[in-house]
Amino acid sequence: MTAGTVVLVRHGRTAYNATLRLQGQIDIPLDDVGRWQAAEGAAALASSHRADRIVTSDLTRAADTAAAYAASYGGPVVQTDARLRERSFGAWEGLLASEIRESWPDEYDAWRRGAEPAAAGAESKADVAARMLAAVAEHAESMGEDETLVLVSHGAAISLGVTALLGLDATAWRGLSGMHNVHWSHLHRAAAGATPSWRLVAHNVGAGYPIDHWQAGPDWNLEPGPESA
Repeated sequence: MTAGTVVLVRHGRTAYNATLRLQGQIDIPLDDVGRWQAAEGAAALASSHRADRIVTSDLTRAADTAAAYAASYGGPVVQTDARLRERSFGAWEGLLASEIRESWPDEYDAWRRGAEPAAAGAESKADVAARMLAAVAEHAESMGEDETLVLVSHGAAISLGVTALLGLDATAWRGLSGMHNVHWSHLHRAAAGATPSWRLVAHNVGAGYPIDHWQAGPDWNLEPGPESA
């Protein structure tokens, strides 16, 4: 047996997200907008998916997003699994793109083309995909086909995990768009013997706000307009 539905959710916004710093596995908390996103996203997610099991990365930004989702509908106790952490980016963590480009120009250009930033000491795509795939399989295997598993994780880790669940080469295939904060991917288990074992039903789904409003937070409509500039 295995869960029939798997949903992978990205955490809410942090100060590093807002300033475009590469987070990796630095344990950054949600900012005010991120907490609002977690609450709004939780209600939207619970309206379509009520998890029978919730598992989160042990990093604070993911764990707090998972807690908001569980609280929104009285869901099960949230479990943690370090395999759902973000990809480690080694020496690049905490830096702006401009800072990375200045110190590692060749590595940065190669990374933007999809190569591995080996000189930075980053975790490989293959390793991230493997640990994500193992976590999904382990948590799903004891669940029933009518049950839903929700996992709260991170942008790069989710993209690599979904790619692996679809049976694609996570080291080379780059066909998924990046995830917005508190948006999710939804997969269904395929019929026995089918290839791949999982089918992607939806990707990068959220609470329904225009993305500029979502990123600005609850006070988006209080931003000064051109007439007040």
